[in-house]
Amino acid sequence: MRFDLDGLTVHFPYAAIYPEQHAYMGELKRALDARGHALLEMPTGTGKTAALISLITSYSLANPSRPLRLLYCTRTVHEMEKTLSELRLLFSHLPPAAARSLLALGLSSRKNLCVHPQASASAARDSVDTACRRLTASWVREKAASDPDSTPLCEYFETFDRAAAAGDLASYMPPGVYTLADLRSLGRERRICPYYLARQMVKYANVVVYSYQYLLDPKVASIVSREMQKECVVVFDEAHNIDNVCIEALSVSIRKQTLEGAERNLRRINQEIDRFKATDANRLRAEYNRLVDGLAQRGNLPISDAWLANPSLPDDILKEAVPGNIRRAEHFLAVLRRLVRFLDGRLETENVENEMPISFVASIHSQAGIDQRMLRFCYDRLQSLLLTLEITDTDEFMHIQTICDFATLIGTYTRGFSIIIEPYDDRMPNVRDPVIQLSCHDASLAIQPVFDRFQTVVITSGTLSPIDLYPRLLNFNPVISRSFTMSLTRDCICPMVLTRGSDQLPVSTKFDMRSDPGVVRNYGRLLLEMASAVPDGIVCFFVSYSYMDGIVNSWNDMGILQDIMQHKLVFIETPDVVETTLALDNYRKACDCGRGAVFFSVARYSRHDKRSKLPGWILSHLHDAHLNLSTDMALHTAREFLRRMAQPYDKAGSGGQKTLLTEEDLQDMGRDAMEM
Repeated sequence: MRFDLDGLTVHFPYAAIYPEQHAYMGELKRALDARGHALLEMPTGTGKTAALISLITSYSLANPSRPLRLLYCTRTVHEMEKTLSELRLLFSHLPPAAARSLLALGLSSRKNLCVHPQASASAARDSVDTACRRLTASWVREKAASDPDSTPLCEYFETFDRAAAAGDLASYMPPGVYTLADLRSLGRERRICPYYLARQMVKYANVVVYSYQYLLDPKVASIVSREMQKECVVVFDEAHNIDNVCIEALSVSIRKQTLEGAERNLRRINQEIDRFKATDANRLRAEYNRLVDGLAQRGNLPISDAWLANPSLPDDILKEAVPGNIRRAEHFLAVLRRLVRFLDGRLETENVENEMPISFVASIHSQAGIDQRMLRFCYDRLQSLLLTLEITDTDEFMHIQTICDFATLIGTYTRGFSIIIEPYDDRMPNVRDPVIQLSCHDASLAIQPVFDRFQTVVITSGTLSPIDLYPRLLNFNPVISRSFTMSLTRDCICPMVLTRGSDQLPVSTKFDMRSDPGVVRNYGRLLLEMASAVPDGIVCFFVSYSYMDGIVNSWNDMGILQDIMQHKLVFIETPDVVETTLALDNYRKACDCGRGAVFFSVARYSRHDKRSKLPGWILSHLHDAHLNLSTDMALHTAREFLRRMAQPYDKAGSGGQKTLLTEEDLQDMGRDAMEM
C-alpha cells in the first residue's frame, strides 16, 4: 500500500497497518526532518522493523538530492535475517525504477559468510579468521607468486582482489537485497569471496544490516564502519540493553589462563624474532625506522592484513611516535613480560579489590617500570610487530592481544573505569578462579562517537521503560522521545503478579528469601504447572547466572526438572553469545513443532519499584485482581485466558476502534485532518 504522511509518500509492504505503526512513522519522520536523534518505544510484535525500513526508504527516495543511507543494527544473526526478509518484501512493493536502484545487504563475520571448503569447516569464529588469514595475507600471496605449488591461496579472495583492482565489484553485486545465505550462494556461483565483497560493498549500499559491535566496539568499528558518511540514519533495534553492549565493548577480563596463554605467545614471538634476525634482519630494522618516524602502522594496510583495530575510541588514539623504549622488538617483549608478571602477582589475592586506573597505572610504574605512555601504545606496537613477523595464526595470539587491549585502555582513560580483582567466581565460591576486570561504568563513552558522527540515531525497542532513563545513561538529547501503546480489540495480554505458592508460603527473589527450599520448590511447581497448561513457549527469567545455576540444580535434585521435560524441551541462556543464539534458534524451532519449549534466561533488576518501570502497554493490562495471586489462582487465570484467546474474533476491530487501517482508512484520516 501507499499513503501520504505529512506530505511524504510512504511505501508500505502490507495491505493494512496498525495505528501505532502509523504514529511511529510520524514521529520518526519528524526526527529525520529535524536531523536529530530519536528514542521510540513500541510494543513487541507491532511491526517496528517494517515501519522503520518503510519510512526511511521512502524518505530517501523522496529526497534524491540528499539520499539517506540506513545502517540497521541488530543483536543476533536471526534478527538480521528477519530484517533483510522485510527489506526484500518492501523492495518488491516499490516502483520498479526505484527498486532497481537500491542495494541492501547484511554483513557478518567470516564464520557466517566464508565459502572456502577448508577455512569454513572450523567450528570457532577465531579459527575461521585464522584459516582465512593463512590463505589471504599479503606476505602469503607474495610467497605464492614465487612458489605457487607449495603455497595454497584462496581462489575466492583472488577473484575478489582482481575485481577490486579493476573497479568491477559492482558487476558481482547488482542492486537488490542480499541475505547472508544469498551472499554465500553468490560467492559459490561467481567464485568470489562473499565476506570481502560485502565488506567493500557496504560503502555503496543504501541499506546495511549488521551487528551492534560493528558501530559500538572500537576494535571492529574502526575497520568496518570507518568510511560511513554523516548522511546515515543509524537504527539500534531491540536496544533495551544497549547500555550493557556499550559497557562490554570497553571492558576487558584477564584470568590465569589469559596470562599463561600470553606467556606462550611471548615465547613464540621471541622465537620468530630470532628467526628473522637470522634470515631477514632488514625487516626488523625497517620496522624500527618506521617507528622512529612515527608510523606505528605501514600506511594503508591491505584489506586482508587488517586484524582488529585499537580498543580506544578514535578521538583518544595518540597521533604521535611510539615511545623510544619499546621501538625495538626485544625491548617491547621485555615490557610485556614485566606487565604479565605484574598482573599475575595482582591475581594472588584473597580479597576483592577495587582500584581506579590512575592508581593502578601508578602501581605498574613503580613495580614494573612501565609508564602510562608505554601502556597506551601497547596495542599499536603489538600490531606492528605481528605484521612485521608475518603472523597468520591470529587465534593463537588472542591472549597477548587481550593483555595489550587492557594496557592500552588503562593507559588512555582515567575516568569512567575501575579495575576489580576477584579471587572467586560467584558461581563456584569454593573454587579459586581469580580474575582482573577492567570495567567501564559509562555507557556513553562507546556510543558518543556514533551520536556525534551521524545525523540521526534511532534507539528503539518494545521495552525502553522508563524511557527518560536512556538519555541520561547514554548522554544524548533526542529531538523525539515517545512511548506508544498497543491497539487491541480484546485483552490479549494477561500480566499477573504471584506472591504465594499453592501451600500459601510467600515466594520472592529477594536476596534473603531466594534460596529458601520452599521458595525454590514453589517456583518449580509453578513452572511445571504452566508448562502443562501453556501450549507453546515459556520464558523463565532469573536474577543472575549463578542463581539460575543453583535453582536448576535444585530442581534437578527435586525431580521437578524431569517433570517439566515431560511436557516441554528446556533451553538455557549462557554468557556465551554463540551458544545463546543457538539455544534461541532451537527454542523457536521447538515452539513451532507443536510441543513448545521452556527457555531459562537472565534479567537483572536494580530497583524495588519494578511495577512502575514496566512499559505502559503492559501496565494498562495489569488488573488489581491479578496483583496478589497464589500458584493455583495464577494457573486458573492462565487457563481461562488461553481459552478466551482460542475463540474467533473480529481482527479488523469493531465499535469504532480499528486495529488495522487500510489505505482507504488512511485517506479518510487525511481528509478529516484537513477539514479540521
